[in-house]
Order: sequence, then structure tokens, then C-alpha cells
Amino acid sequence: MRLSELLQDLEILSATADMSKEITGVCYDSRKVKPGDLFVAVKGFSSDGHRFIPTALEKGAAAVLCEDIPADAAPYVQIADCRLGLALASRNFYGNPAGEMTVIGITGTSGKTTSSYLIRHMLEEKLGAKVGLIGTNGNMIGDEHIHSEFTTPESLELQQLFRRMADSGCTHVVMEVSSHSLVLERVAGIRFDVALYTNLSQDHLDFHHTMEEYAAAKKKIFSVCSTACVNADDAWCDFMSGDAACPILSFAVDKEADLRAENVSLSASGVRFEACLGEERAETSLAIPGLFSVHNALGVMAVGLVLGLSLEDCADAMRSAKGVKGRLESVPTDGDYDIIIDYSHKPDALENVLTTLRPVTRGRLIVLFGCGGDRDRLKRPIMGAIASEKADLCIVTSDNPRTEEPEAIIDEIMEGVEGKSAQVLRICDRVEAIRAAIDNARDGDVILLAGKGHEDYQIVGHEKHHMDEREIVADYLKMRKKI
Repeated sequence: MRLSELLQDLEILSATADMSKEITGVCYDSRKVKPGDLFVAVKGFSSDGHRFIPTALEKGAAAVLCEDIPADAAPYVQIADCRLGLALASRNFYGNPAGEMTVIGITGTSGKTTSSYLIRHMLEEKLGAKVGLIGTNGNMIGDEHIHSEFTTPESLELQQLFRRMADSGCTHVVMEVSSHSLVLERVAGIRFDVALYTNLSQDHLDFHHTMEEYAAAKKKIFSVCSTACVNADDAWCDFMSGDAACPILSFAVDKEADLRAENVSLSASGVRFEACLGEERAETSLAIPGLFSVHNALGVMAVGLVLGLSLEDCADAMRSAKGVKGRLESVPTDGDYDIIIDYSHKPDALENVLTTLRPVTRGRLIVLFGCGGDRDRLKRPIMGAIASEKADLCIVTSDNPRTEEPEAIIDEIMEGVEGKSAQVLRICDRVEAIRAAIDNARDGDVILLAGKGHEDYQIVGHEKHHMDEREIVADYLKMRKKI
């Protein structure tokens, strides 16, 4: 592809590179540059890609896309934003594969992963579609699972993934769209056929600094979608969708909306409700407990309606849907008590799950949790307060400490525990903490292992170590049986 074609839709400030030059690839990591590549000098948080321009040229880069003009005589093209440049160049190089499929983007603080799997199930069951999925639990092309480091991959990897999906016959893509990806231009150049907004609560304030900045980041998706489905019960809904330029289908349990849930029934086995669209009604259910599951189901059904499915088809898809790994996932125990694994690593998510489990807990509600290192520190005492208010026994432990000292993280969590009614245990080693929770269990108790969910690892320093809570529970139960 010629350089001029690769840089289509980008405003060029200056250039010395031959725009008719044939480019054979796009790269932003100098270690991976191949002869004929366009090297994009992205300014990162810990390093500046401009420093590696000489290395890229030594490896055979045909041209450099940059914000600052190189000091040497490198063939360059200067633009204002190399993150945007990487996204559009990647899209152009791979032939805009997203344009060959129906793309559904989901944004919000909670519910993205569950909603993505439910939408995938609905499209496969009711349209017979081959669906690509991109999100926190990893990426999927049909039934093929592909590991991912980020909720939304970097723009180059995202466009490569879209290309694989389109070439493999995917007709639809369902993807979680993080606030980071919207701010950092990872999804630039993509037109979403449908955008689903779930909710907004405190998270990622280490990156966005304020809730207003966080909301503004999420709101960007409304400028690049053809239709939006929004949760009218959410406090930020009016801000998010108030000046959207696209048609909007709203859904709600409490407020007036296009799609509403009435006659809601909650139980330990899930939720039941009547979906109402104007005069049309359809009874449905979802085998995931909690009021938030009603909102998730409504949002998914709203997407289905936008894509042309009938209300009854959407309702039927919810009735047949299974749960999602790490989202209120029940694991086997050796007695009359329950263990639930959930990804609730944010204040509102933890509160929602504990509130959901309380009515179905015959004995004590036990919660085990920690907070991730190198992440929002403000939420740590908040989560400590929530856990020690909502549970009877609170075990504070490690999550992914990363480069922080685990005990220091726990110190900050414990600030929110003071003066609360729950019994509190502090056990830094997560494996030992899980064993202690099991040893403390009595008949009728429910143990919530919160924070890790689908993850099968723990990040200590910069390294990942295998840690699957399902295995930890199973192994300890086997060991107890032998004693």
C-alpha cells in the first residue's frame, strides 16, 4: 500500500517521506519493525517512541510517522497526534475490516463483560451469526479463544483482530469499549452500528482524575455510533446522551423508558420480569441473580431490537442464556455452604454483589477481597467500608499488588473498616485467606471471593503468577478430606 493511501484521513503538518512509497506493514514497537514498515512514534506514559526512531530505521523502516520532526534526515511524516495516526493507519492498512461487519460497542463501569456474552449468545441463537467478541475475559472468533492483555486492545492489534474476524466469516463483533481506549484513540476510525451504555460509577480515577473526566471519556462513543441504547435509570444518563447526534433507545426498571421491566422477581437462581415495549409485552428470565441482571438483560434486549429482532426473540434468548465465568460463579463445596467467585473489584460492583447475596444467605455472609496495586487508591477505604458494612465476616487480603507493597494496600483498605460491625480478618496471602474463609464457614454461610473473577493469575511486581481460585478451593477441599 502506498504511504499516501495509508495516511488517508490524517492531516499532515509536514513531510519529507515519498508519499508514493510502498509500505508493507505498520509498527509502533521498534523491536518488531520489519523492512518496509511505517514506524509510528507514539508518545507513551513511560517512554517516547521518538527515542526509538533510529532503531526503527536501522531495522529497515521505510518511513516514520511522528509528532516531533526527527533530528536526523529520516524520511518522516509529521502529524499532531500519533495515537490517532496509529489507529487510522492501521485501519487503512487492513482495509477497514470493521466496516465489513456489524459492530456493537459496550461502554460503562459495570456490566460490560456480562452484556457482551449475552449479546453474543443472542446473535448466535437468533441470527445464526458467527460473532467476534473482544473484552476483559479475552477475545473470541466464533468458538476460538484468544488471550488479551487489555479490555480494548491497542489500535494496531485491534485492526489485526478485526481483519482475522472478517476473514473467518464473522458477521458481527461485540466489544467492550473502555474509557482508556476512547481517550487513547484505540477505537478511532471505527463506526459502531450500536453503542450500549450500561452505567457509570467511580473507577479509573487514577487515570481520569475526576468523575466528570471519566464521564466525558465514555461519552465519546456517542459521537461515533449510528444508534445508542442507554440505561435511563443511571444518574449519568442525561449527561452521556443529552446531545447525542444518533437515535437513542432507552431502557429502565424505575424510570420512564422505551423498554421497561415490570413485575420484577429476584431469587438466588436469577431474575424474572416482563419486558415492555409500548403495548407489547414478553415474559423473560436470566439465570444470574441481582437487580443489575435485569438492567443487563434490558440493555442486551435493546441491542437486539435495534438490530431487528422481535421483543419475543430477545426475551427467549435471555431465557436460554448461561452465566459468565467469574460473574457470580458458584463453585463446588464440601458442605452446606456456598462459595461464589465474582470479579467485583470496584466499590459499586462489590456493593451490588453483597446486596444481591444477602437475601439468599441463610447464615453469615463472608467476603474476601483486596485492591489492585498501581490503581485508584481512593477506592480502597471505600471498598473496606462497603465490605465491613454489608458482610458479617470480612477477610482483607491481596488482589494484584503489582509494584506496590501488599501490606501498604491493605493498610489503606483498613481505614474504611474502622468502626464497622463486621468481624475483620487481615490475611495478606490470598491463598491462605481463601483457606481461612473455608475453615470459618458454617452451615448456611455464603463466601464471596471478590476481585479476581475470571482471572487465573496474580500480578506481583511486573510478573504474572498462576492463581486460579477454583483450583485453590478444589485443592484445599481435597486436602481437608484426606486429613
